[in-house]
Amino acid sequence: MIFYLILSFSAFFLSLLGTRVAILAARKRAGGIDPLANPRKSIPNGGGIALVMTLIICLLIADIHYGIVLSLFLLAAVSLLGDIIEIPALVRIAVQILAVLIAMSFLPSPLFGDTFPLWADKVVTVALWVWFINVFNLMDGIDGITAMEVICIATGFSLIIALSGIFPNPLSVYSLILMSGACGFFWWNWYPAKILLGEVGSAPIGFLVGYMLFIAIASGYAYPALILPAYYLSDATVTFIRRSFRGKIDWETHREHYYQMAVRGGRRHDTVVRYIFGLNFLLILLATFSVLNRELAPIYIATAYMATFMVMGFFAYTPHNPRHVTF
Repeated sequence: MIFYLILSFSAFFLSLLGTRVAILAARKRAGGIDPLANPRKSIPNGGGIALVMTLIICLLIADIHYGIVLSLFLLAAVSLLGDIIEIPALVRIAVQILAVLIAMSFLPSPLFGDTFPLWADKVVTVALWVWFINVFNLMDGIDGITAMEVICIATGFSLIIALSGIFPNPLSVYSLILMSGACGFFWWNWYPAKILLGEVGSAPIGFLVGYMLFIAIASGYAYPALILPAYYLSDATVTFIRRSFRGKIDWETHREHYYQMAVRGGRRHDTVVRYIFGLNFLLILLATFSVLNRELAPIYIATAYMATFMVMGFFAYTPHNPRHVTF
Protein backbone atom coordinates (compact mmCIF):
# COMPACT_ATOMS: atom_id res chain seq x y z
CA MET A 1 0.00 0.00 0.00
CA ILE A 2 2.75 2.47 1.03
CA PHE A 3 4.73 1.59 -2.11
CA TYR A 4 1.86 2.55 -4.42
CA LEU A 5 1.16 5.77 -2.54
CA ILE A 6 4.83 6.77 -2.87
CA LEU A 7 4.69 5.82 -6.54
CA SER A 8 1.62 8.00 -7.10
CA PHE A 9 3.28 11.00 -5.41
CA SER A 10 6.36 10.37 -7.56
CA ALA A 11 4.18 10.38 -10.68
CA PHE A 12 2.74 13.77 -9.68
CA PHE A 13 6.11 15.42 -9.08
CA LEU A 14 7.76 13.86 -12.15
CA SER A 15 4.94 15.11 -14.34
CA LEU A 16 4.91 18.52 -12.65
CA LEU A 17 8.65 19.08 -13.03
CA GLY A 18 8.89 17.41 -16.44
CA THR A 19 6.17 19.64 -17.86
CA ARG A 20 7.94 22.69 -16.44
CA VAL A 21 11.11 21.61 -18.27
CA ALA A 22 9.07 21.22 -21.47
CA ILE A 23 7.75 24.77 -21.05
CA LEU A 24 11.26 26.17 -20.60
CA ALA A 25 12.49 24.26 -23.64
CA ALA A 26 9.61 25.62 -25.70
CA ARG A 27 10.45 29.17 -24.63
CA LYS A 28 14.02 28.72 -25.85
CA ARG A 29 12.67 27.73 -29.25
CA ALA A 30 10.39 30.77 -29.34
CA GLY A 31 13.12 32.93 -30.87
CA GLY A 32 12.99 30.90 -34.06
CA ILE A 33 10.44 28.70 -35.74
CA ASP A 34 8.96 26.37 -33.17
CA PRO A 35 7.91 23.09 -34.84
CA LEU A 36 5.69 22.32 -31.86
CA ALA A 37 3.83 25.62 -31.86
CA ASN A 38 0.06 25.49 -32.03
CA PRO A 39 -0.95 27.31 -35.24
CA ARG A 40 -4.04 28.76 -33.50
CA LYS A 41 -2.17 30.53 -30.74
CA SER A 42 1.28 31.02 -29.30
CA ILE A 43 1.07 28.33 -26.59
CA PRO A 44 3.60 25.54 -27.23
CA ASN A 45 2.21 22.13 -28.12
CA GLY A 46 3.49 18.62 -27.37
CA GLY A 47 3.81 19.10 -23.61
CA GLY A 48 2.24 15.70 -23.07
CA ILE A 49 5.64 14.08 -23.68
CA ALA A 50 6.52 14.77 -20.02
CA LEU A 51 3.32 13.11 -18.83
CA VAL A 52 3.79 10.09 -21.08
CA MET A 53 7.42 9.60 -19.99
CA THR A 54 6.24 9.85 -16.37
CA LEU A 55 3.65 7.13 -16.99
CA ILE A 56 6.21 4.89 -18.70
CA ILE A 57 8.72 5.25 -15.83
CA CYS A 58 6.13 4.66 -13.10
CA LEU A 59 4.53 1.70 -14.88
CA LEU A 60 7.97 0.08 -15.25
CA ILE A 61 8.64 0.63 -11.54
CA ALA A 62 5.23 -0.88 -10.73
CA ASP A 63 6.26 -3.93 -12.79
CA ILE A 64 3.33 -3.55 -15.20
CA HIS A 65 3.34 -5.69 -18.35
CA TYR A 66 6.13 -4.52 -20.65
CA GLY A 67 3.83 -4.87 -23.63
CA ILE A 68 1.66 -2.02 -22.34
CA VAL A 69 4.72 0.18 -21.91
CA LEU A 70 5.91 -0.76 -25.41
CA SER A 71 2.55 0.25 -26.88
CA LEU A 72 2.65 3.57 -25.00
CA PHE A 73 6.15 4.26 -26.28
CA LEU A 74 5.18 3.38 -29.85
CA LEU A 75 2.17 5.71 -29.81
CA ALA A 76 4.17 8.51 -28.18
CA ALA A 77 6.98 8.24 -30.74
CA VAL A 78 4.67 8.37 -33.76
CA SER A 79 2.50 11.06 -32.21
CA LEU A 80 5.55 13.21 -31.37
CA LEU A 81 6.56 12.98 -35.01
CA GLY A 82 2.98 13.85 -35.94
CA ASP A 83 3.14 17.01 -33.81
CA ILE A 84 6.15 18.11 -35.89
CA ILE A 85 5.33 16.95 -39.42
CA GLU A 86 2.20 15.83 -41.22
CA ILE A 87 1.63 12.06 -41.03
CA PRO A 88 -1.14 10.48 -43.16
CA ALA A 89 -4.17 9.45 -41.13
CA LEU A 90 -3.98 5.87 -42.39
CA VAL A 91 -0.41 5.56 -41.07
CA ARG A 92 -1.53 6.80 -37.67
CA ILE A 93 -4.44 4.37 -37.59
CA ALA A 94 -2.12 1.50 -38.59
CA VAL A 95 0.26 2.32 -35.73
CA GLN A 96 -2.66 2.57 -33.31
CA ILE A 97 -3.93 -0.86 -34.39
CA LEU A 98 -0.43 -2.30 -33.94
CA ALA A 99 -0.20 -0.84 -30.42
CA VAL A 100 -3.61 -2.27 -29.55
CA LEU A 101 -2.73 -5.71 -30.93
CA ILE A 102 0.45 -5.76 -28.82
CA ALA A 103 -1.51 -4.93 -25.68
CA MET A 104 -4.46 -7.22 -26.35
CA SER A 105 -2.46 -10.26 -25.29
CA PHE A 106 -2.69 -8.97 -21.71
CA LEU A 107 -6.50 -8.91 -21.74
CA PRO A 108 -8.69 -11.95 -21.05
CA SER A 109 -10.33 -13.47 -24.10
CA PRO A 110 -13.18 -13.29 -24.89
CA LEU A 111 -13.54 -9.90 -23.25
CA PHE A 112 -17.32 -9.58 -23.68
CA GLY A 113 -18.21 -13.10 -22.58
CA ASP A 114 -20.68 -14.89 -24.85
CA THR A 115 -21.93 -11.71 -26.52
CA PHE A 116 -19.89 -12.28 -29.71
CA PRO A 117 -18.02 -15.16 -31.35
CA LEU A 118 -14.33 -15.12 -30.41
CA TRP A 119 -13.17 -13.53 -33.68
CA ALA A 120 -15.87 -10.85 -33.45
CA ASP A 121 -14.98 -10.19 -29.81
CA LYS A 122 -11.42 -9.38 -30.85
CA VAL A 123 -12.53 -7.20 -33.76
CA VAL A 124 -14.91 -5.23 -31.53
CA THR A 125 -12.18 -4.80 -28.91
CA VAL A 126 -9.69 -3.45 -31.46
CA ALA A 127 -12.28 -1.11 -33.02
CA LEU A 128 -13.42 0.30 -29.67
CA TRP A 129 -9.87 0.71 -28.42
CA VAL A 130 -8.68 2.53 -31.55
CA TRP A 131 -11.76 4.75 -31.41
CA PHE A 132 -11.02 5.60 -27.78
CA ILE A 133 -7.46 6.62 -28.69
CA ASN A 134 -8.86 8.99 -31.30
CA VAL A 135 -11.60 10.26 -28.96
CA PHE A 136 -8.94 11.71 -26.67
CA ASN A 137 -7.00 13.15 -29.60
CA LEU A 138 -10.12 14.76 -31.11
CA MET A 139 -11.49 16.11 -27.84
CA ASP A 140 -8.31 17.82 -26.62
CA GLY A 141 -9.26 21.27 -27.90
CA ILE A 142 -9.31 23.69 -24.93
CA ASP A 143 -7.14 24.32 -21.89
CA GLY A 144 -7.34 21.68 -19.18
CA ILE A 145 -10.13 19.57 -20.66
CA THR A 146 -8.30 16.27 -21.25
CA ALA A 147 -6.24 16.41 -18.07
CA MET A 148 -9.43 17.02 -16.10
CA GLU A 149 -11.24 14.16 -17.88
CA VAL A 150 -8.39 11.74 -17.14
CA ILE A 151 -8.25 12.80 -13.49
CA CYS A 152 -12.00 12.23 -13.10
CA ILE A 153 -12.04 8.80 -14.79
CA ALA A 154 -9.01 7.60 -12.81
CA THR A 155 -10.42 9.01 -9.55
CA GLY A 156 -13.70 7.21 -10.19
CA PHE A 157 -11.99 3.86 -10.61
CA SER A 158 -9.72 4.48 -7.60
CA LEU A 159 -12.75 5.24 -5.43
CA ILE A 160 -14.63 2.16 -6.64
CA ILE A 161 -11.65 -0.14 -6.03
CA ALA A 162 -11.11 1.36 -2.57
CA LEU A 163 -14.77 0.82 -1.64
CA SER A 164 -14.60 -2.74 -2.97
CA GLY A 165 -11.72 -3.49 -0.61
CA ILE A 166 -9.49 -5.15 -3.24
CA PHE A 167 -6.65 -2.61 -3.39
CA PRO A 168 -4.09 -3.03 -4.82
CA ASN A 169 -5.00 -4.61 -8.12
CA PRO A 170 -3.95 -3.72 -11.71
CA LEU A 171 -6.88 -1.33 -12.24
CA SER A 172 -6.14 0.61 -9.04
CA VAL A 173 -2.42 0.84 -9.88
CA TYR A 174 -3.14 2.24 -13.34
CA SER A 175 -5.68 4.63 -11.88
CA LEU A 176 -3.40 6.02 -9.19
CA ILE A 177 -0.46 6.52 -11.54
CA LEU A 178 -2.58 8.10 -14.29
CA MET A 179 -4.50 10.34 -11.88
CA SER A 180 -1.31 11.60 -10.21
CA GLY A 181 0.55 12.17 -13.47
CA ALA A 182 -2.42 14.02 -14.97
CA CYS A 183 -2.62 16.27 -11.88
CA GLY A 184 1.01 17.27 -12.38
CA PHE A 185 0.36 18.20 -16.01
CA PHE A 186 -2.94 19.90 -15.16
CA TRP A 187 -1.04 22.40 -12.99
CA TRP A 188 0.47 23.91 -16.16
CA ASN A 189 -2.39 23.16 -18.56
CA TRP A 190 -5.18 24.93 -16.64
CA TYR A 191 -6.53 28.11 -18.19
CA PRO A 192 -4.65 30.11 -19.30
CA ALA A 193 -2.49 27.16 -20.31
CA LYS A 194 1.30 27.45 -20.30
CA ILE A 195 1.60 24.41 -22.57
CA LEU A 196 -0.73 22.09 -24.49
CA LEU A 197 -0.96 18.31 -24.40
CA GLY A 198 -0.57 17.64 -28.12
CA GLU A 199 -1.11 14.33 -29.87
CA VAL A 200 2.03 12.98 -28.20
CA GLY A 201 0.06 13.13 -24.95
CA SER A 202 -3.54 12.59 -26.00
CA ALA A 203 -3.05 9.41 -28.08
CA PRO A 204 -1.06 7.42 -25.46
CA ILE A 205 -3.38 8.62 -22.68
CA GLY A 206 -6.44 7.59 -24.70
CA PHE A 207 -4.80 4.19 -25.19
CA LEU A 208 -4.12 3.77 -21.45
CA VAL A 209 -7.59 4.91 -20.40
CA GLY A 210 -9.07 2.48 -22.94
CA TYR A 211 -6.98 -0.31 -21.43
CA MET A 212 -8.26 0.61 -17.96
CA LEU A 213 -11.84 0.43 -19.21
CA PHE A 214 -11.28 -3.04 -20.65
CA ILE A 215 -9.63 -4.20 -17.42
CA ALA A 216 -12.66 -2.86 -15.58
CA ILE A 217 -15.02 -4.82 -17.86
CA ALA A 218 -12.98 -7.99 -17.38
CA SER A 219 -12.96 -7.45 -13.60
CA GLY A 220 -16.74 -7.14 -13.30
CA TYR A 221 -16.94 -3.33 -13.40
CA ALA A 222 -18.65 -2.96 -16.78
CA TYR A 223 -21.19 -0.45 -15.44
CA PRO A 224 -18.58 2.08 -14.24
CA ALA A 225 -16.70 1.56 -17.52
CA LEU A 226 -19.83 2.71 -19.36
CA ILE A 227 -20.57 5.63 -17.04
CA LEU A 228 -17.23 7.30 -16.26
CA PRO A 229 -16.17 8.28 -19.83
CA ALA A 230 -19.72 9.29 -20.83
CA TYR A 231 -18.97 12.90 -21.77
CA TYR A 232 -15.92 12.29 -23.96
CA LEU A 233 -17.52 9.30 -25.66
CA SER A 234 -20.83 11.07 -26.27
CA ASP A 235 -19.43 14.39 -27.51
CA ALA A 236 -16.87 12.75 -29.82
CA THR A 237 -19.24 10.08 -31.17
CA VAL A 238 -22.22 12.37 -31.80
CA THR A 239 -19.96 14.96 -33.45
CA PHE A 240 -18.43 12.25 -35.64
CA ILE A 241 -21.90 11.10 -36.74
CA ARG A 242 -23.07 14.66 -37.42
CA ARG A 243 -20.02 15.42 -39.52
CA SER A 244 -20.20 12.08 -41.35
CA PHE A 245 -23.73 12.84 -42.51
CA ARG A 246 -22.35 16.03 -44.03
CA GLY A 247 -19.55 14.14 -45.75
CA LYS A 248 -16.78 15.56 -43.56
CA ILE A 249 -13.76 13.59 -42.38
CA ASP A 250 -13.53 13.73 -38.59
CA TRP A 251 -9.72 13.75 -38.35
CA GLU A 252 -9.67 17.11 -40.09
CA THR A 253 -9.20 20.05 -37.69
CA HIS A 254 -12.57 21.51 -36.75
CA ARG A 255 -14.44 23.31 -33.98
CA GLU A 256 -17.74 21.43 -34.00
CA HIS A 257 -17.57 19.54 -30.71
CA TYR A 258 -20.18 20.61 -28.22
CA TYR A 259 -17.70 22.08 -25.74
CA GLN A 260 -16.23 24.05 -28.66
CA MET A 261 -19.68 25.43 -29.43
CA ALA A 262 -19.78 26.79 -25.89
CA VAL A 263 -16.39 28.45 -26.36
CA ARG A 264 -17.42 29.83 -29.74
CA GLY A 265 -20.48 31.24 -28.02
CA GLY A 266 -18.22 33.25 -25.73
CA ARG A 267 -17.69 31.05 -22.66
CA ARG A 268 -14.12 30.91 -21.38
CA HIS A 269 -12.14 27.67 -21.40
CA ASP A 270 -12.14 27.37 -17.62
CA THR A 271 -15.89 27.94 -17.42
CA VAL A 272 -16.62 25.17 -19.92
CA VAL A 273 -14.22 22.78 -18.19
CA ARG A 274 -15.90 23.49 -14.85
CA TYR A 275 -19.27 22.52 -16.34
CA ILE A 276 -17.77 19.25 -17.58
CA PHE A 277 -16.13 18.69 -14.20
CA GLY A 278 -19.51 19.11 -12.52
CA LEU A 279 -20.94 16.50 -14.87
CA ASN A 280 -18.00 14.18 -14.18
CA PHE A 281 -18.55 14.52 -10.44
CA LEU A 282 -22.10 13.26 -10.99
CA LEU A 283 -20.77 10.44 -13.21
CA ILE A 284 -18.37 9.34 -10.46
CA LEU A 285 -21.27 9.16 -7.99
CA LEU A 286 -23.44 7.22 -10.44
CA ALA A 287 -20.58 4.82 -11.27
CA THR A 288 -20.05 4.19 -7.56
CA PHE A 289 -23.77 3.60 -6.99
CA SER A 290 -23.83 1.16 -9.92
CA VAL A 291 -21.34 -1.02 -8.06
CA LEU A 292 -22.97 -0.71 -4.65
CA ASN A 293 -26.46 -1.43 -6.03
CA ARG A 294 -26.16 -3.43 -9.25
CA GLU A 295 -29.90 -3.99 -9.53
CA LEU A 296 -30.37 -0.29 -10.27
CA ALA A 297 -27.34 -0.03 -12.55
CA PRO A 298 -29.39 0.41 -15.78
CA ILE A 299 -31.11 3.42 -14.16
CA TYR A 300 -27.75 4.90 -13.20
CA ILE A 301 -26.42 4.40 -16.74
CA ALA A 302 -29.51 6.01 -18.27
CA THR A 303 -29.22 8.93 -15.82
CA ALA A 304 -25.54 9.38 -16.69
CA TYR A 305 -26.19 9.69 -20.41
CA MET A 306 -29.29 11.84 -19.93
CA ALA A 307 -27.21 14.27 -17.88
CA THR A 308 -24.43 14.14 -20.47
CA PHE A 309 -26.76 14.99 -23.35
CA MET A 310 -28.30 17.79 -21.30
CA VAL A 311 -24.85 19.36 -20.85
CA MET A 312 -24.13 18.92 -24.57
CA GLY A 313 -27.45 20.58 -25.41
CA PHE A 314 -26.63 23.42 -23.04
CA PHE A 315 -23.30 23.93 -24.82
CA ALA A 316 -24.94 23.80 -28.25
CA TYR A 317 -27.41 26.55 -27.40
CA THR A 318 -24.99 28.89 -25.66
CA PRO A 319 -25.93 32.49 -26.62
CA HIS A 320 -23.27 33.99 -28.84
CA ASN A 321 -20.95 36.38 -27.03
CA PRO A 322 -17.58 36.73 -28.79
CA ARG A 323 -15.75 38.53 -25.97
CA HIS A 324 -13.99 35.43 -24.62
CA VAL A 325 -13.56 33.37 -27.81
CA THR A 326 -9.92 32.24 -27.90
CA PHE A 327 -9.86 29.81 -30.79
